[in-house]
Amino acid sequence: MTRKPQMCLEIEPDLVAAATGDAEPGAARRVEHHIDACGACRREFHRYREIEGVVGALRRVPAAAGEALAREGLESRLADLRSRLVSYRVFPSPLGHILIARSEHGVSLVEYLHGRADLRASRLSRVAGVELQEDGAEIETLYRELLEYLRGDRTRLEWPIDLRLARSDFHRAVLRATAAIPYGAVTSYAGIAVEIGRPAATRAVAQALRWNPLPIVVPCHRIIGTSGALTGYSGDRVGLKQQLLAVEGIRAIGPRSDSRVARNTLYHYDRNDQREYCLPTCGDIARRPIGPVTLLASRELAGSLGLVPCTSCRPDLHPLAA
Repeated sequence: MTRKPQMCLEIEPDLVAAATGDAEPGAARRVEHHIDACGACRREFHRYREIEGVVGALRRVPAAAGEALAREGLESRLADLRSRLVSYRVFPSPLGHILIARSEHGVSLVEYLHGRADLRASRLSRVAGVELQEDGAEIETLYRELLEYLRGDRTRLEWPIDLRLARSDFHRAVLRATAAIPYGAVTSYAGIAVEIGRPAATRAVAQALRWNPLPIVVPCHRIIGTSGALTGYSGDRVGLKQQLLAVEGIRAIGPRSDSRVARNTLYHYDRNDQREYCLPTCGDIARRPIGPVTLLASRELAGSLGLVPCTSCRPDLHPLAA
């Protein structure tokens, strides 16, 4: 994993000051010498200068109503410059090397690098229209929170999300519906299709999640086949899906080539007016395809979702073994 050299980190405050015209003469000279030899800092300096130029122009534009359009145009240009900046870092994790990238709008990419540990292995290196910079104390914080999640010490990643890498409005709808599936629950691709109002689009939903730019954060590992099978994840790495579900208390059974959730260890919720959830032995619920059914790891989760125990099978009186 490459990191910004210490010299670059130390000169960064002077770099910003020089770009905005606020640096002392000695600091400005140090910056000039440094960027002559450092291409990365030279590009960063010019980005700061470009943004500062727009800000300066904004300051000079009179606020008269007749010139409002000019001001709006400058503001739009500044917003575009800032939105193109994407910071990233590559980190080791129990699931292998992971790249985390964020823009001013939120986290835009979480990517398994599968044995590689540099930007060249990432789709981010092939995204047009972005300015990339390896940096960020904020990303270090995201990494620590991710490790807490993978250890089971955290059940939510409350990160702002930037869906710029979604491929279409349909893709964004699928990602948003998937993001709403709570920790400790699983549902099916067919269930997501129903949720977004496209019940015939099960295969399209599966394809959209194949290109999920934000795995773990948008928890596509919680979406399974209607048979309960853990279908493909991050290519054919079903083992990663098993690991993530296990952290949330959802056990998989069978060989990796035919792995499926253990439905007899999970509570079942099939939408009903009474909002009752059931034991897997209630009627024929466990024999139905996991289409509209949501599987839950605990009674506590069911209660937090506003569900109540089924009056027939009484999961409150006969809880499943932990």
